[in-house]
Amino acid sequence: MSEIKSKKLYDIFVIGGGVNGVAIARDASGRGFSVALAEMNDLASATSGSSTKLFHGGLRYLEYMEFKLVRDSLKEREVLLRNMPHIAWPMRFILPFSEKMKFKIETPVFKFISLCMPWLKGRRPSWLVRSGLFLYDNIGYRKFLKGTTSYSLDGTREGEPLLKSFKKAFEYSDVWVQDTRLVSLMAQDAKIRGAKIMTYTKVTSVARYKDFWNITVLGVNGTEIFRAKNLVNAGGPWVDKIITKTVKLMPKSNIRLVKGSHIVIKKLYNHDKCYFLQGRDGRIIFTIPYEDDYTLIGTTDVNYENSDKSPEISTDEINYLCDFVSSYFLKTVSLKDIVWKYSGVRPLYDDGAKSATAATREYVLNIDNDQAPILSVYGGKITTHRKLAEEALDKLSLSNSSENWTHTAPLPGGEFDIEKILSIKDELIKTYPFANINWLNTLFKRYGVNVRAVLGDAKSYEDLGHHFSGGLYQVEVKYLIENEFAKTAEDILWRRTKIGLKIDKVAEKKLKSFLKKEE
Repeated sequence: MSEIKSKKLYDIFVIGGGVNGVAIARDASGRGFSVALAEMNDLASATSGSSTKLFHGGLRYLEYMEFKLVRDSLKEREVLLRNMPHIAWPMRFILPFSEKMKFKIETPVFKFISLCMPWLKGRRPSWLVRSGLFLYDNIGYRKFLKGTTSYSLDGTREGEPLLKSFKKAFEYSDVWVQDTRLVSLMAQDAKIRGAKIMTYTKVTSVARYKDFWNITVLGVNGTEIFRAKNLVNAGGPWVDKIITKTVKLMPKSNIRLVKGSHIVIKKLYNHDKCYFLQGRDGRIIFTIPYEDDYTLIGTTDVNYENSDKSPEISTDEINYLCDFVSSYFLKTVSLKDIVWKYSGVRPLYDDGAKSATAATREYVLNIDNDQAPILSVYGGKITTHRKLAEEALDKLSLSNSSENWTHTAPLPGGEFDIEKILSIKDELIKTYPFANINWLNTLFKRYGVNVRAVLGDAKSYEDLGHHFSGGLYQVEVKYLIENEFAKTAEDILWRRTKIGLKIDKVAEKKLKSFLKKEE
């Protein structure tokens, strides 16, 4: 296949289709800049699709005195909730309290408490937990989310699944988000605003000149060469490798790779709240209601070395998560209960912390202006992706840049007021009276008001085309191909949706056959 050279000079070329790279592409294209983005696999196929799926301030970061990170994340939490109310929604988190709870030894708060109150022997007293939650409620902006409460667990549905040794609980708010859908919807919006989004397209080499870059990629159309004034390295776990191997520069910062693993089991309890669990080792994990029928449990923090090796959960991590949860719940969780597991590598900025848990979640943006600019993204968390994109564009100092705009711009399907969500769902039920209400609600959580774009003028299930399994119909598959860059069965079953949890191998094979015909 011959080499294709683009005649267009793009303002920005982004390497990496994770949450940060796509956020930068979306923001820049919305300001009128010409943008191209290349992702070597699918969107959100690495770190961004392997998160705990929360927009949160990071309650535990208060113990590390990371007040700015927590405050900025909490402020951002409600901005994001307002702009994507179909794929993000408020959740209540139950923190069962025990007098035996201890701090992580390396936290500043532990050191202070040990010095001033040695009789506590590293334990977290109730008043200190409540003080931390008070700070969490008030350090950032909060409009939609409820504040902290505390109560006795006796005779409550929250206490029912827990061991009877837990008598008291605190309850606070954070936000759940469908992480992979967040990335695909931002990419969809970027495309609508003029960006060129290329998946399964690997950057193989770059050449730097005074005023522009030549970027060579290998994708579905063969080899192509793009030109761009600015290069953004949002390679996530591969950010250092892109700098040293592809761009051939010395990195100004270092990355610390930390593996986080999760397990999914059948529903552990019969309510819609999460649990924030504190371990004997001072770490915390969450149990989160997931995809109606399941519970998501995680995460671990394990140092990781090889970014080229696909991360997998280890036996030690599985045992750790199962034992952790079993120390709280009446039901013992074991290997046989796991229906799905996943691991991701978080590319954290290396601040020299002693442990993976203590490593900062702040992000660092490094820019090299010696010739044509290159900006590299280190660290960050899913909650701060939008602010990171704004700061990245500020650092690039693009001429004729318009003002920040994404703080009031909903993602596709989220163009409605969060207070009107029930009336919008009622309208959908009236528009598609043949459809199962639970199925429509599931579609709404994926597409919001764009459910109509997915289902069109359908008057019956027959109008939706072939039913693969698990509520996945032909019309939805075609919509995802045409609008959300889906190309493979895995893209559709595990990233645009989570139907992979419910579909069998026969249905998956039929989907693969259908996609092959659509190529």
